[in-house]
Order: sequence, then structure tokens, then C-alpha cells
Amino acid sequence: MAVYRLCVTTGSYLKAGTLDNIYATLVGTCGESPKQRLDRVGRDFATGSVQKYKVRCAAELGEILLLRLHKERFAFFCKDPWYCSRVSVTTPDGTIIHFPSYQWIEGYCTVELRPGTARTICQDSLPLLLDHRKRELQARQECYRWKIYAPGFPRMVDASSFEEMESDKKFALTKTVPCADQDDNSGSRYVPGLPMKVDLPSLLHMEPNIRYSATKTASLILTAIPVSLGMNIRGLLHRKGSWKKLDDIRNIFWCHKTFTSEYVTEHWCEDSFFGYQYLNGVNPVMLHCLSSLPSKLPVTNDMVAPLLGPGTCLQTELERGHIFLADYWILAEAPVHCVNGRPQYVAAPLCLLWLNPQGVLLPLAIQLSQTPGPESPIFLPTDCEMDWLLAKTWVRNSEFLVHENNTHFLCTHLLCEAFSMATLRQLPLCHPIYKLLLPHTRYTLQVNTIARATFLNPEGLVDKVTSIGRRGLIYLMSTGLAHLTYTDFCLPDSLRARGVLNIPNYHYRDDGLKIWAAIERFVSEIVSYYYPSDASVLQDSELQAWVGEIFTQGFLGRENSGFPSRLCTPGELVKYLTAIIFNCSAQHAAVNSGQHDFGAWMPNAPSTMRQPPPQTKGNTTMKSYLDTLPEVNTTCSSLLLFWLISQEPKDQRPLGTYPDEHFTEEAPQQSIAAFQNCLAQISRDIRERNQSLTLPYPYLDPPVIENSVSI
Repeated sequence: MAVYRLCVTTGSYLKAGTLDNIYATLVGTCGESPKQRLDRVGRDFATGSVQKYKVRCAAELGEILLLRLHKERFAFFCKDPWYCSRVSVTTPDGTIIHFPSYQWIEGYCTVELRPGTARTICQDSLPLLLDHRKRELQARQECYRWKIYAPGFPRMVDASSFEEMESDKKFALTKTVPCADQDDNSGSRYVPGLPMKVDLPSLLHMEPNIRYSATKTASLILTAIPVSLGMNIRGLLHRKGSWKKLDDIRNIFWCHKTFTSEYVTEHWCEDSFFGYQYLNGVNPVMLHCLSSLPSKLPVTNDMVAPLLGPGTCLQTELERGHIFLADYWILAEAPVHCVNGRPQYVAAPLCLLWLNPQGVLLPLAIQLSQTPGPESPIFLPTDCEMDWLLAKTWVRNSEFLVHENNTHFLCTHLLCEAFSMATLRQLPLCHPIYKLLLPHTRYTLQVNTIARATFLNPEGLVDKVTSIGRRGLIYLMSTGLAHLTYTDFCLPDSLRARGVLNIPNYHYRDDGLKIWAAIERFVSEIVSYYYPSDASVLQDSELQAWVGEIFTQGFLGRENSGFPSRLCTPGELVKYLTAIIFNCSAQHAAVNSGQHDFGAWMPNAPSTMRQPPPQTKGNTTMKSYLDTLPEVNTTCSSLLLFWLISQEPKDQRPLGTYPDEHFTEEAPQQSIAAFQNCLAQISRDIRERNQSLTLPYPYLDPPVIENSVSI
């Protein structure tokens, strides 16, 4: 008689426990155990419980290959989902084998788990294990299906595929999030002031890579309701028309101020702060260093000489590498939209900036179109105050549109969804790259599904608050993806290509490079452990299918993008994985977390403009300026969104935090510990630096970076 001891851990999620019967079967190289019910006195699989059981066999089973968990009906009770975190098996000779699970098991079914030792397909030779890999991926691919949202968009998850599946399937019940125009008879909850509702029952029963936790769902609602009710009480949320004076905008978030939002309110008019935001605002990726001016921006030395001062000239500053350009060419043909029944306007500015001898980045000239001429004047700091302020506000509106649609939603949310989908579809649970990337996919499919069903749907928030609406969003993102390159996607390469490695006080760059290096070192250790040679990369058919699917579905097979469609060496794999993890975590934090801080003062980030760009100088007044800014209700809706998406998740998992132990070998666990220590040192350095800054830059402090795109 051989006795195997099982230790079963149930997760701590809400409703993670089950009343169903759980049976276990051990499969080894010498046979398999009888199917045995796991039963003790009292409730066995309560939320957060750790229970021990014995499985008896007539003889030892040899090397344990699989653990089968059978979930069956108990008495008259209805089936309920069970979140199985992990199972450990102690063999008769005292060897402990860990079986990571970390998944919801729905309905009455059998789930097969492999030991936690990560293995590529090249390391499996037994037909039983090869068949297990194949069946697992087939089930995943049936569950996670690609869908086209719009032409030119990265492919997305087909939420309609998450229906209740047959009881013998491993992947079962999920439900889609309802659109705003569906009937409100399903237990859904409206968030007052937003064109959205959140279906709590659906969210709580979604597959784990799709669903929000109950904590996150509740926190989203509890955060939104008081703010939106406050706006309603003050009669702002539905008030149309212009703001009467700028100071009235302060009253929107009177009880939700931050140090940075107050700083922005006080300094938004200053040229130095305007330039600062190109380095450390929410869109710190726009600047390109110039060696010569483009023909479409005919700025002369005489125009800018008063700002440059004596002893230098425009050509000299170009040669020194001190002249930079922010070019919003992508907006030139963007379709426009109506808000509150009135047509809106879009500009495609060219903004020239100068790094002065004191290391301060200052705007030098602004042209509000891509075509120079009499009807497209070049605005200068020496113009009258209101003209110059209006020109800068047009640039800030263009910043809003490019940032929200491309820098933020396209390059983090949508691309990270493609990475998540390919990881779930092409890599089995035992694959080392699956284990590495899974924490960086947490909630991404869910948050994007909610966004499409609420903000991006026709007549959703994008249509209600932006000058380009949903149609313009689709245009911007498809155009942006068509021009996105692998260089843009890799931070060190992007900084080098843009010529911004030597700008002082570029905290996004400095912190980002440190985090990139930490991720790269961590990933390199993991890759070198599992992929000792070029051949081990080339011969991993699952890995090649994974990168190929990302290329075709995420980047639409565009060869000139530079994104890999095949990986040939461990070094190429390390760079690709580093870029994916960085963009799913740190880059998203950099372009998301400060949105309320920099956007709560609406003139610094107007979502739309109600008058056309000026074609002459000298006509701007405070009234015409206010009549160009968004209306009162539009302002409130956009700022409520800023507030919601800038909030720290209540069930946050910071970068480098891996409570689900997918890796069970000692070497990767040591690499994780070293990665965490490195991030802790980076955090200490950032916090020490921030103490000496007038305006701290906290967005890339590792403890506040989420592991994944989860908000």
C-alpha cells in the first residue's frame, strides 16, 4: 500500500469555496490511483481553506505526471464555482510536488494539472503529456476567440464567446458586460453621471482572466457615485453652455484635490510648465530633437530671437541639439464630431520647443496646422497674452486626443490585450513564458471589455466629450497602429531615436530606464534558465506560434513595423518579453496614473474645442477663450473619467509582486526575489529624488505600478 498526502488550498476570493464534491486521481509513469473523494469532517473547500487528505494506492505510481481534480454534484445543492489555488502532493518517499492551479473550476468537470516545474514542448516526450498540452490549448482557443473591432485595430477578445460551456469543459461560464443601451433589468448598477452600468453578477462569475474581483468592482462604483452625485447636486453634470469664468472650474473637484492638481491649477499658464509636461506629464513620448526645421514649419531666427537672447541663434541651437518638435500630424485628417448638438473642431499643431541654458524646456513657436500660409499664423511667446494662451491650449487639446487614443489606449490597453490573448491561446500552463507573463495579463481583457461596452460604444463617453468622437477614435488608432514600430515600443530604442537622452530633469526617462533594466535582468535570468541555446528558442513551436499570433493579430502582420514574427535567439526573446512586461506595467502607469493630476484643471487638458483654430492674431479675448473651451457638462464628464481611471486599485498587485506561485523551481524563485530587491532600491532612489523636487514625479515608483493593465 502506498499513501500519497494531498494539501489543497482554496483561494481567498469572494465565493471561491464550493459545496460540490471534489475527487482526485494521481497519474504516474507506473499507473494511476483510484478516483478518491477528498472528504473530511465539516466543510472541505471553504474560501481560504487549506485541507489535507490521503490518497491510497495498491503500489507506488512512479513519477507523478498529472493530478486530476473531478468536480461533481453534492446532494441537492446547485453547482457553484471553485477557485483552486494549488495542490501539493507528498509522495511515499517524502518528495513534495507542487501543482499550481490558480483558476476557477466551473460546473461539473475534470481538470488536469501538471507539476509546477516549467517545461517547454521540446522537453516533453511522453505522448500523455504532449496530448495534455494539445488538449489544453484547444480548450483555451475555443474559449478565447479573436474578433475584429474596427478595420486597422488590433484584434480583440470576442466577449460573446464566453457563454456557459458544456459541463465537461475546463473553461466554462463567463458573461459579457452589457452596453449602456440594454434593458436595466439584470441586476446592473448605473454609475450616476457616466453613460455606463456595471453588471455585478456578470463580473463576479467571469473567467479569472476576464473578470474583475468583487473588491475592484465595488471600489469602482463606490468611487464614482459620491463624485458624480456631488456634481449633480451642484447642478454641473447636465449644465450646458460656457464657463462664466475660469475660477469656476476649481469647484468641480473641490474635495478631490491632489498636490499636483493644485500645482497645475496655479502654474498651467506658464511656458516652463507647458514644456515640463512634455517630459513628465501623462504623454512624455512626443518630443523629437531636430537638426533642421521641417519645411512645413517656416520659423525664422527673427521670430524667436527675443526669446533666445543674445549670443546665440536658431541655427546654433539646432546644431547644439537644443531644439525639439512635437508634431501632431496624425490629427490633420481626423474626422470631427458634434457634442451637445454643436460641431466641434480639431487642430494638427506643430510645437517647437527650446532647451534653454538653465535646462528648462520652453515653447518657442506654435503653428496650428500642418500647412503654412497666411491663414495659419505662427504664434510666438511675444504675441499678446491671450493669443499665446489660446495657441498653447490648442496644443494641449491635441495632446489630450493623441495621448488618450494612441499613447494610452492603443499602445497599452489594446496591445496588452493582444499579448494577453496570445499568451492564453498559445502557451499551456506549464510553459515558462506563460508562467512569466500571466501576472501581467491580470484583468486586462476585463477592463478593455468594459471600456468598449461603455466608453467606446456609439453615444458612449467618447462621443459625449471629445471633438473627434468614436469615429475619430477609430481613425486615430488605426492610423497610429499603421505607423507604430518596434523602436517606438522599446523604451531605450525610442529615447535614442527621438534624441532625448540628454535632456535634464526628464524623470520619466530616468525612472523608466531603471525599471526597463530591472525587468530585462529578471527576464534574462528566466530565459537563460529555460532556453540555453538558439536552438531551444527556434524549436519551441508553442513559443513561435505565440509570437506569430501577436504579430498577425496585434500588429496585423505589418512587416515594416519591425515587430518580430519569429524569435531566433534567447537575446531576441529577452528583448521582446522585456518590452511586453514594461508596456503592460510601467508604461501604462506612466501614461495613466497622472490623468487626474494633470487633467483636473480642464484648460490644461480640454477634451474638445468649440471654435475653429484662429487664422489671425490679435482677436482673442477671455470670452472667446471660454467659448472655445468645453462646455460645463462636457468638462464634468471628462473629469469624472479622469478621477476614476487614476485611482489606485483596491486589490493592487504592484510590479514584481507574484502571490500566485506559478514558478516552483528554486532558480526562478531566486530571480523573482532579486527582481523585487532591485525594484525596492529603485523605489528608494525615486522617493529620495522626489523629496528635492518642487513637483515630485511618482508615477514610476515601483510600489504604485500595477503588474498589468487593470484600470
